Amino acid sequence: MTGAVSGRVDIRSGTGRIATGPVPGVLLILAAWEAGGRLLTEAFVLAAPSEVAAYLVQEWALMLRALGATLGNAAAGFAIGNLAAVALAGIALIWPRAERVVTGLALFVFCLPLVATGPILRVFFGPGAGPQIALAALAVYYTTLIPLLVGLRAAPDSWFDLVHSYGRGRLAALVHVRAMAALPYLFAGLQIAAPAAFLGAMVGEFTGAERGMGVLTIRAIRALDVEMTWALATVATAVSILAYLAIGSLARRILLEAPPVILAAPPAAGGHRSAAWVDGMLVLAVALGLWAGAIRVFDLNPFFAKGPGDVFTALVLAPDAADTRAAIGEALAETAVFLLPGYLAGLVAGAGLAVLLVLVPAVAGIAMPLAIALRSVPIVTTAPLVVLLLGRGATGTITLVAVMVFFPTFVACLQGLRQAPGQIMAVLDSYAAGPLTRLVRVRIPAMLPAFFASARMAVPASILAVTVVEWLATGSGIGSLMALSASLSDYDMLWSAVVLVAALSALGYGAVGWAERRVLARYAPEQIA
Repeated sequence: MTGAVSGRVDIRSGTGRIATGPVPGVLLILAAWEAGGRLLTEAFVLAAPSEVAAYLVQEWALMLRALGATLGNAAAGFAIGNLAAVALAGIALIWPRAERVVTGLALFVFCLPLVATGPILRVFFGPGAGPQIALAALAVYYTTLIPLLVGLRAAPDSWFDLVHSYGRGRLAALVHVRAMAALPYLFAGLQIAAPAAFLGAMVGEFTGAERGMGVLTIRAIRALDVEMTWALATVATAVSILAYLAIGSLARRILLEAPPVILAAPPAAGGHRSAAWVDGMLVLAVALGLWAGAIRVFDLNPFFAKGPGDVFTALVLAPDAADTRAAIGEALAETAVFLLPGYLAGLVAGAGLAVLLVLVPAVAGIAMPLAIALRSVPIVTTAPLVVLLLGRGATGTITLVAVMVFFPTFVACLQGLRQAPGQIMAVLDSYAAGPLTRLVRVRIPAMLPAFFASARMAVPASILAVTVVEWLATGSGIGSLMALSASLSDYDMLWSAVVLVAALSALGYGAVGWAERRVLARYAPEQIA
């Protein structure tokens, strides 16, 4: 991902290479922002960059203290989450049969809505930084685990044959072959994880922390302080972009080329439906066992720590089970109205912009800085801003979901479009085929695996976005229900909603995978061979 890593965008088209630096695009974005802020001064919805800068100069001490607290928690969660990802990848590598179970459990935990797990962790950890660090770790481990698993198996067999020919064993192959082959994928995962860690820490601060960027965000929302809200969003975005680019700079120093972006593992080759069902049932059994076991091992208070049996009772056996199911069902229906259009809009926008950059490389100077900024700004600071601009209705919520889905889709599709086979492109060149013909015949089929990889990862990301918006702004849907349940200490409702949302998120992930296999089998069969 040259543009996001190095700060320059090099897109090869059929007629040559155009390199566009990001500075003109950044200046144009700032100018448009300043003009919009001036025009909407009386509307109290948009603060211009000059107003944001003035606020930061005046309140630098307050902002610096809050930033220090959030950065510390995010860094700790980033380290813990990525160490957990490396450990899980190691288990899968040493014991290949456990890979499906490891990835299945990791996916299920990743699908847990942070909006609901935050209050639960607050009760578990009590006062302090525990929930912030835990949520930061939960937000990053999966985005590192999946690329790392792909990278550990990315080395060709001939490299292992060479190691064995020198009489070296599995340890030498791991150190000299697998680890080196996995480094580009590891850095790609770390780049994606850096902004996610900052987001997780801020969500944790929403649950009752004493200081941090999240605490200031709550204060700004309640006071309708537009300058403070935009200042917080600007600082959070700048920090996330700097972390993103710093990891990219480190990768350029260590690696020979920029790391590829892999957002999810490719579908497993072969395999039978019966085996997949067995693996799914095994993952479910292990998840339920770990869930119930953790409650017993840590001797958690049954008032707030609900096990699988408690959730089943609340949803099926309790006298008010029908009311519980009805409340959750109604909330899920309200959420789906915004979730599905936002999810699809984000996919279309990301893939469409990637295609546009291939056809018209000159727009990359504006598109890439804006895309990186949209990816880096934490959703908890974006939500109040979009609601201020677009209102609390469908438009604002759908826009926020689309923004959350857009960037991973854009990056993955851009990477996929660049993977068009050179031999086929040469044949098309010999027939004087135009850019549109090359796009339809070669580039888009080559893009499809990357598109579906990002579409899978976008399922839990879109659910995170819509629940955060419902929690902070709209007051409706499953996000609002979970927040209300936590405030009322209705832990039966809260845990039931968490489990159902996580299960639906995992099912959505699987449904996208099913669609991927069907589409690739028809339009890009070599990608699943």
